Amino acid sequence: MGGILKFIQENFVHVAPILAAGALGAIIIFERSIAIFWAYPIDHSRAFYDKIRNLVLNERIGEAIAFCENYRGKPIAAVIREGLLRAHQPESVIAHGLEVAVGEAQERISARTGFLSMIANVATLLGLLGTILGLIQSFEAVGNASAQQRSALLAAGISTAMNATMLGLAVAIPCMVAFSLLVNKSNKLNAEVERAAVRVMEMIKQRYFAGENSPGGGGNVKTIQPGHSARHG
Repeated sequence: MGGILKFIQENFVHVAPILAAGALGAIIIFERSIAIFWAYPIDHSRAFYDKIRNLVLNERIGEAIAFCENYRGKPIAAVIREGLLRAHQPESVIAHGLEVAVGEAQERISARTGFLSMIANVATLLGLLGTILGLIQSFEAVGNASAQQRSALLAAGISTAMNATMLGLAVAIPCMVAFSLLVNKSNKLNAEVERAAVRVMEMIKQRYFAGENSPGGGGNVKTIQPGHSARHG
């Protein structure tokens, strides 16, 4: 550990970009981990969907929308809310609104994660650059040194070069591991968001046909126009 700290102090100009990349990567990992693993998912999602379904089928759309608003910051709740806000409109309007909502939700979920891959690659290249610069400096010093000093200078130069490589990899490896984990979780959340859009559309359709088939319903509920349903459903 002492050798690394000494290396950083003596070669701070070369090391600073790697440290900056590592600090940026740590910030992104921390922020994305909190968002993707804790902030965005809905606990007990089955109970959440059951509650929304019961409210929708019982013609309590306003209560269902208010229930979704209790889950602010949750992409799934935001998508369902956008669908319910259009529940009395034609199916094509609902579908377009859900498409926009899904796109916005997936953009939030995937935001900034891709930078981790770039930071890992940049940190590796910066470490390699430091290695090359260290070797160049060591060979230049050896060329101008006496025979007694050459071995010591060469060893010091190689040590500096290897430390640069190690520091770059020390930043790159955690970033790549975190990138893989975050992308995997993001893909699962994106799939859940798409399923949420399908589910809310299904609820709205069930509500329409339940109203059509209820005693005395006779089309009093106009959530989805039948003509649009035939083309899109």
